[in-house]
Amino acid sequence: MNPRLNLLEPYPFEKLARLLANVVPASDHSPINLSIGEPKHPPAPFLLTAMQEALPEVARYPSTQGMAELRQAACTWAENRFHLPCGTLDPERHLLPVNGTREALFSIAAAVVDPTLKQGLPPAVLMPNPFYQIYEGAAIMSHAEPIYMNASAADGFLPDFGALPPALLDRVQLLYLCTPSNPTGAAFSSERLQTLIQLADRHDFVIVSDECYSEIWYDHPPVGILQAAWSAGRREFQRCLTFQSLSKRSNLPGARSGFVAGDPQLIKKYLQLRTYTGCSTPPFIQRAAIAAWRDETHVEANRTIYRQKLADALEILSPVLPVQAPDAGFYLWLQVPGGGERFALRLFERYNVTTLPGAYLSRTTGHATHPGAMGNPGAPCIRVALVASVEENRAAMHRIAACAREMQV
Repeated sequence: MNPRLNLLEPYPFEKLARLLANVVPASDHSPINLSIGEPKHPPAPFLLTAMQEALPEVARYPSTQGMAELRQAACTWAENRFHLPCGTLDPERHLLPVNGTREALFSIAAAVVDPTLKQGLPPAVLMPNPFYQIYEGAAIMSHAEPIYMNASAADGFLPDFGALPPALLDRVQLLYLCTPSNPTGAAFSSERLQTLIQLADRHDFVIVSDECYSEIWYDHPPVGILQAAWSAGRREFQRCLTFQSLSKRSNLPGARSGFVAGDPQLIKKYLQLRTYTGCSTPPFIQRAAIAAWRDETHVEANRTIYRQKLADALEILSPVLPVQAPDAGFYLWLQVPGGGERFALRLFERYNVTTLPGAYLSRTTGHATHPGAMGNPGAPCIRVALVASVEENRAAMHRIAACAREMQV
């Protein structure tokens, strides 16, 4: 077996299952699970119809590059969404369909990272801390060293990667960025993204921007890496890749459909890798994806529901806990009395609400590479996914508030 498999941490939900394994929740409350970022809103019927009508197409192999019609629909959507001139994105050069962002975020490291030791040191992969654990696993399995950059409320949950020592940045080959962030909901501005692009130029690394939460926004749509790159004069999006998904935008997590777009040189080599991995998207999923990228009405209806749930959460929790509204995405990152693990355990036991301890989404940093680098930034927090119905979400917020009041005593 590959010995690097032994370096992989258990997934957050494995840790959560162990935490709650011997706990019997209170029977006077119905169960509400807010631990997993799985949308519960029903998909728009026209998307299911498109999928059903295309089922006969399973009789043929799909190409790795995907249907030209899908690539064009995704390019057109990205141009409109991120204010790029019409025709900026060439569907033959700038974009590839992927089976959801999870598999693509993992496999892109195999295409980008050169595992060769330099001066006895491995390559490095940068990521925020807390983070989506796929980034860490991809770095480890690519023979790279994961470098965690802590994000805290003091810095708006936006890590300053440029604060790292130049010698360390010179080892970086890949930066995983999550904007809007899972789990904090913080989104990078165009200016901060452009600063990161300049940093990538100086130290010769690729920026992978995970933007799968970009369409669940509240006040204004967050900026994307391609938008920032274009504003900075990059007509070929050098060093920049965006990863987009229909899971959250269109409530299609089971369809596993998204795309990666950006630097055509990176896309070309990534396509070469993907032809070997057998991850082409089924035709009936592609047909539904074409319909989804061409329609915004169902996306706005989806956002309206999340806005109501966020408003309810802020109203109920603000008198009890220090709640910061996310820029986008459907998570609340709550600092709770007793710390995240203890609070999640009590909340499940007393109120039958399942949330995720923040420490399971972050790592303890053992060396001071920049101010505030020590410790586990997720330990004081829980992540709450606003994925239940409006009614269940409101009930869950009241239970979280009640649990907080108890634990503050």
